[in-house]
Amino acid sequence: MGLYFMSFILFAVGLYGVLVKKDLVKIIIGLTIMGYGVNLFLILIGYRREGLYPILEKGRAAAAMVDPLPQAMVLTAIVVELAVLALLVSLAVRLYEKYRTHDITKIRRLKG
Repeated sequence: MGLYFMSFILFAVGLYGVLVKKDLVKIIIGLTIMGYGVNLFLILIGYRREGLYPILEKGRAAAAMVDPLPQAMVLTAIVVELAVLALLVSLAVRLYEKYRTHDITKIRRLKG
């Protein structure tokens, strides 16, 4: 139960960073932390205490298992998050080159 709470705390910290912070780099870091919280939650869902294989062969003892579907989903999510992170960082660099600031309130007021 404590690990589920920790994944929620990670998600909440990231959400706080996205909603409250004005610096574009801090917003990107908040999005990354939110992704870590979601990935941790998905991995925790896959664990089943005393879980067994659904299909057993004759004469073979049942062994403990972890559901592989959430693990595959997290691997896919990590790849997607990496692509989004690269896109956001490149966007932040281009905005800084154009406006010379990472403050989103100043970027909104500038024209050009």
